[in-house]
Amino acid sequence: MRHLLYTTAGLAALVLGPTAAKGQDAEWGCQILLCAASQSPSWQSVPYCVPPMKKLINAMAKPGFDWPVCHQAKAGEPGREEYEECPKGTKVGYSRDRDGFRGEPDQCVKNVDVCKERGDQGYRRFNENGGERCIKEVATPRPRRENPWFFDIPNDKGVKERFWFNLNT
Repeated sequence: MRHLLYTTAGLAALVLGPTAAKGQDAEWGCQILLCAASQSPSWQSVPYCVPPMKKLINAMAKPGFDWPVCHQAKAGEPGREEYEECPKGTKVGYSRDRDGFRGEPDQCVKNVDVCKERGDQGYRRFNENGGERCIKEVATPRPRRENPWFFDIPNDKGVKERFWFNLNT
């Protein structure tokens, strides 16, 4: 937590500069970056952050939207990862649309040996010992991230740290 506080304070100092007294005086892109980096509480609970973030959300709905960037912080535009990582022992799988085309990476899949008897349904595959196994692919829904957006913000040593946020109001 202390590390986060130092990173955010350093970012604010970098963005606001020595003469700026208030965060609301920063450029819009820098306001967005500062608010998105707010973790505890999140931007929704910081009164200063609500207007610039709502302005962002409204602007995103318009054609030709360009994300406001804070050039001083060298963070660029945010990234987005809709889904959590799959649990250990599984891999990312894709749903299929009505026509059978590959859809979103919204599944976690693993291969399970379902043979208890030779006649079980499943897919037969021979292993290296010449034995027969029935393999079935089992899929579970991949969890969605609560905070799918992120900024990678360089700290005072130039190492990028990831700050996750959402745009829910």
